[in-house]
Amino acid sequence: MHRVAVIGGDGIGPEIIAEGQKVLDAAGERYGFDIGWETFDIGADRYLSTGQLLTEEDIQELSRFRAIYFGAVGDERVSPGILEKGILLALRFHFDQYINLRPVRLLEGVPTPLAGKTPRDIDFVVVRENTEDFYVGVGGRMKGSKRFEHQIVRNLYHVRFGLDIESDAEEIAYQIGLISREGARRVISYACECARERRKKLTSVDKANVLTDVYGLWREVFSGVVSRYPDLTTEFAYVDAITMWFVKNPEVFDVVVTPNMFGDIITDLGAMIQGGLGLAAGGNINPSGTSMFEPIHGSAPKYKGMNTANPMATIWAGALLLRHIGEKEASEAVLRAMGRSIADRVVTRDMGGSCRTSDVGDYIAAMVRKG
Repeated sequence: MHRVAVIGGDGIGPEIIAEGQKVLDAAGERYGFDIGWETFDIGADRYLSTGQLLTEEDIQELSRFRAIYFGAVGDERVSPGILEKGILLALRFHFDQYINLRPVRLLEGVPTPLAGKTPRDIDFVVVRENTEDFYVGVGGRMKGSKRFEHQIVRNLYHVRFGLDIESDAEEIAYQIGLISREGARRVISYACECARERRKKLTSVDKANVLTDVYGLWREVFSGVVSRYPDLTTEFAYVDAITMWFVKNPEVFDVVVTPNMFGDIITDLGAMIQGGLGLAAGGNINPSGTSMFEPIHGSAPKYKGMNTANPMATIWAGALLLRHIGEKEASEAVLRAMGRSIADRVVTRDMGGSCRTSDVGDYIAAMVRKG
């Protein structure tokens, strides 16, 4: 029995998560395991009625689970950023989900905007650092002279910043990025192990030629970690260059490891070359704690309850979840079943089909049961 927490969230979140659960339950039937689902009422409706985003009780209860299956947050009744920061980012930071795992793989039958490229050319993984860089929350806006102080408390460090800022401009804004040696080490180590299970090539992304302090440290750590993996082929790439190579020669990449901000950018490019956000799944992983698996797209509130949303990315996130909890064979079966659904044109309107959300979930679940 695997126990999994479920947060459907907002908009189309609950309905696409329901299809993912349907497929994962089918995988359990076929491969001999059960999933005990426990649903948590976290999202816009609760926030609007109670003012609560993520409570201490929520955190305590969720910490009992190895995996969270997450739909989407975002609601037009709530100002942008409140739900995203107060729920999604809060979960990532609290559970120290320092790895964001994003598979970029073109499935058979899915068109890509890259001319002449096939599924043999587009199959790599981006390992994005998920808790540091410019996302640590140090910044603000000011007018005139000001003493700026900020304290960051994370699992890896406790840092206090103090800066005297003088400005004759009408207004300035500032944001500070932070990379720790240990934060870089652990995500790069994870990427090395990931590369060992694939084609044994690892590419590091940075902008160390301009942002020399933070990404200079990243390069130092990368070089030190990979020296313990002589079986891997490794390389450095600047972030601006890698966006070009993703488009021109995606086939040269196997595992890509990147700091947080650059990972946020290049994985959206990766999503597009694999067929769009409707197929983009991600895992927020703490290898020894609570991890969370989700589609990358938003909550699309205008499609709520219409049974038209594409559940593929959520089902793919479910496959990542299965692999994380040790059900590798079942995970691969889900991906094969998704490919069969695409080949048989059992897809939603955004992929050129006419099927409903539930039709796609039913079909993939049936294909999983067949093995």
